Order: sequence, then C-alpha cells, then structure tokens
Amino acid sequence: MKQKISVIGAGTMGTGIAQVAATYGSTVSLIDTSQEALERSRSSLHSVMNRLVEKEKLSLEESGEILSRIQWTSDIKSISDSKLVIEAVIENMAVKQKIFSDIESFVSNNCIISTNTSSLSVAGIASSCSNLTRIVGIHFFNPVPLMKLVEVVPVEQTDSDLIENVKSTLQSWGKTVVIAKDTPGFIVNRVARLFYGEALRIYDEGLADFATIDWAMKEFGGFKMGPFELMDYIGNDVNYNATESVYIVQTIIPVINRHPPRKRWWMKDCWGGNQGKDIMIIQMVPQFQRLQQMKNPVKKYLSEFWRCSLMKQPMP
Repeated sequence: MKQKISVIGAGTMGTGIAQVAATYGSTVSLIDTSQEALERSRSSLHSVMNRLVEKEKLSLEESGEILSRIQWTSDIKSISDSKLVIEAVIENMAVKQKIFSDIESFVSNNCIISTNTSSLSVAGIASSCSNLTRIVGIHFFNPVPLMKLVEVVPVEQTDSDLIENVKSTLQSWGKTVVIAKDTPGFIVNRVARLFYGEALRIYDEGLADFATIDWAMKEFGGFKMGPFELMDYIGNDVNYNATESVYIVQTIIPVINRHPPRKRWWMKDCWGGNQGKDIMIIQMVPQFQRLQQMKNPVKKYLSEFWRCSLMKQPMP
C-alpha cells in the first residue's frame, strides 16, 4: 500500500521497517536525533541493496527506486504528512511516552500512531496521548525484511476499522499478521521467555555449556538457531529488558525469572552481537574439540573463546 510512512529510530529495527515499507512503494521518513545513527542506517541499507543486486534479487534500477523513497532526517516535523508513524526506539517506557506525545503534536488527526515495542505495555506508552483510538502496537521481528510475522497489539480504545487498516497495510508488505492482546511479551516473547529461561537454567546448573545447548536444540529440536545464538543475535540488553517486563507483571509464574547469568551480562554491558559485543565468556569451551569433529557443529559458537569485550574474568 503506497502511503507516507514515518519511522522514528534509525537502528536495526527502524532501518528494516523503512526498507520493507519503501520496497512496497511507500515513501518513508526515517528519523533519529543522532546523525551518526542516520549515517550508519543509510550506509547499512545501501550495502543491503548492493547485496540484493549482486544476488539478482533486485535490479539496479529497483534498488535505486527503493532508496530514493527513504529520507533520512533528524527533523521530527517531517512526520506531519504521514498516514502511519512507527516508533522504534530503545525499550524504555519514559522515552517512548515522550516520543508519542511529540508525535501527536505534529501529525494530523487521522494519522495512525504505533510502537514497535516487543514487550512494554502499549497502553502504558499511549498514556501520554489524548486520542487513544488511533494507537496500536506493531511488533516486527528482526531481521524485519526476512521475518514474515508481525504482532498487531491494539489497546482497548483502538478503533476497530484502524486495526483492519493496519492489518491490510502490513499484508500488502508481505507480512503475516496476528492480533495479540496488550499483555507482557504479547505472544512470541511470552513463549520465548521459557525457551531462553530453561536454556539459561541448564547452563547455570552446569549441565551443559552454551555450544552444547545450542547444538542440541538445532540438531535434535529442529530449531534454526539455538537459544544462546538467538540471544546473542537479538542482543542481551533487548532480551533482558523483555524478560524483566514480563517478570514484573507475571511473577505468579515462577519459571519466568530474570536469571542471574543474564543479569550479570546486562550489568556488565555484555549485550550481544547486535552491538558488536558477543556474550561469550573468556574461557575454553569444554567440548570444543569434540563438537568440532561432529558433522553438524554449531558454527557460530564453536570458537575457542566466548568473547565479551568488557568482561575480564570467566563467568562464575
């Protein structure tokens, strides 16, 4: 569906959302207060387009047209003529509430205001706005261009026609849409807490190391990525915050907890590969050589050292 879209936050998620919207014909304003983030986003997307051209997924002309539809800017006022605004900044309630308040002051009355939050309350974010009928959560998954699933999360006041409008737009972008209630973690992140949580517990109890757990889940469980590989890809800062938000509201479920190892990584800024800082502990993987000889080794995690640039000692 061709319309003016604005995305606030030029990080990995915001850039991916902009790419998808522009690919399907929308004009996009990609907004960030950081000029460095804007340049990084622009460079990253140009590289993505070049690779797609090299792989003959796009022609050079199509690649140029997609990039021409995206405007990288630090001026939030550029959202004024948008039909849909998607906030995709850090998972911080106060920051998102401030952005929502700013958005409402610049857009028209019929503009849809949405958040890409993965776990925070959409109603809580929207509490800074006066018109809640046009508020909705639109949770994309990383990497946005490849992941088909999108969770649409209305608040109680969201207009029913707006939900159908958003669903139709996302489907026109090639996405598979599910409607979720505004509960902690929605659908996927609620379920994923147990996937990560049990893996962390197995590691913390000394039953197996990261590589073995990942290998077992991929080899025998059929998962494309193991839990630690996935946590590293998502980023431990993002993953920990998601777990925290679910835990705070869902403490009646004992199995969902914040997990001491992940808390330590978070406190030490061991955020994961999404920020160039792999989780990994500085120590030899005990089963390294044995796993290395297997037919289907876990390639990413079969390295001699689990790296973390800020950690000076092995994890206790």
